[in-house]
Amino acid sequence: MIRDNHGRPINYLRLAVTDRCNLRCFYCMPEEGINFLPKPHLLTFEEMVRMVTLMAEMGITKVRITGGEPFVRKDMMAFLRSLKNITGIEQVNITTNGVLTAPLVPELKELGISSVNLSLDTLDRERFKEMTRRDELPNVLKTLDALLENGIKTKINAVVMAGKNDQDILPLVNLSKELPVSVRFIEEMPFNGSGINKEAFMSHTRIIEKIREACPSLKKLKDEAHSTSSNYSIDGHQGNVGVIAAFSRTFCGSCNRIRVTPTGTLKTCLYDDGVMNIRDLLRTEPDNKIIKEKLLAAFSSRPKDGFEAEALRSAEVSESMTTIGG
Repeated sequence: MIRDNHGRPINYLRLAVTDRCNLRCFYCMPEEGINFLPKPHLLTFEEMVRMVTLMAEMGITKVRITGGEPFVRKDMMAFLRSLKNITGIEQVNITTNGVLTAPLVPELKELGISSVNLSLDTLDRERFKEMTRRDELPNVLKTLDALLENGIKTKINAVVMAGKNDQDILPLVNLSKELPVSVRFIEEMPFNGSGINKEAFMSHTRIIEKIREACPSLKKLKDEAHSTSSNYSIDGHQGNVGVIAAFSRTFCGSCNRIRVTPTGTLKTCLYDDGVMNIRDLLRTEPDNKIIKEKLLAAFSSRPKDGFEAEALRSAEVSESMTTIGG
């Protein structure tokens, strides 16, 4: 097992396979979108498989595929199959916005995908259109239905902002009453190309207070090891709810994850500005042992938390989340 310089295990890779997305969520990117990268700048699937194989040999056991939106990249299903065949990788999970995913769910089930995180900030079609700048809610709900019908563990991720979709908190909570899903509410982060909206920010404590007002039986659950969410049960609900303090950064002390962006930048913390270019290393270094040594060196100099990582950046946070990996 890999351990960082603070004694934390590292066994979880979040791998962004593309910076492209078919939505334009305002908390993630500007309305006009971003300048998407030319294909040669992105890691190829073959390079990703080599990288994940090396990391699995070092102790990575879980991979989450993110984007952008993963399923806008061609040949994703073949790539997922390759990941599942890597010795040492025990779980492959996916985060998706669900626009293109519904027809693929039976094959995801057959592949043995462990779980899917579905981004869904509102159940109101007009508000969905306002937030994502696309009218795609029906397709997202089709994906939710397909995931549940196929018995794939499903988590719903909702970024909450006051005056934008805070009125959707309780309708989303009610999904966990009728369905066996985990609904997680996420603090807004500054990764939208322009920084955090301070007036709209809702802290994790404020979100929980709002839920508790409507659901007095809200009870804290014991969280899984390295969980980023604080999770709660509600009497009579099949599923559960949780909050992710993504901006408050309360879970850094147990962080077991690293990130690789679509261009191959290694991030040992979401809030750093990249610590290593794996893409160029993969393209120039044939010796896997040397690559592993450089990875270990990067893992051995992690910041203690997101605040330290942000303070060490060469510039203020300004990038879009779609260039990092959701």
